[in-house]
Amino acid sequence: QLQASGGGLVQAGVSLRLSCAASGRTLSRYAMGWFRQAPGKEREFVGFIKRNARDTYYGDSVKGRFTISRDNARNTVYLQMNSVKPEDTATYFCAAALDGSSYTASYGYWGQETQVTVSS
Repeated sequence: QLQASGGGLVQAGVSLRLSCAASGRTLSRYAMGWFRQAPGKEREFVGFIKRNARDTYYGDSVKGRFTISRDNARNTVYLQMNSVKPEDTATYFCAAALDGSSYTASYGYWGQETQVTVSS
């Protein structure tokens, strides 16, 4: 089971870190992705990190502001969100895949979401 946490109501421009913790599953075996979904919109790719913990890929809307990292010893993946904007407001999901990609269909395991709301 995957559980995202760390969301909340923040002001634009601040930093926020989301966590995705796993129970009953070893995250080091998976590429881990982050996605988000705003009301009335499709789920959007945020980024993913490969199993090697070195290679990361990001969606254009967050590139340069968000960073994904993982701590395999803690069985946790993080999404560091810097300089957040009101358009980052969404429900954020973490997901696990054998091979990461920007497509939701690649991910077989999805976690419980966390809400991020950015006020202007």
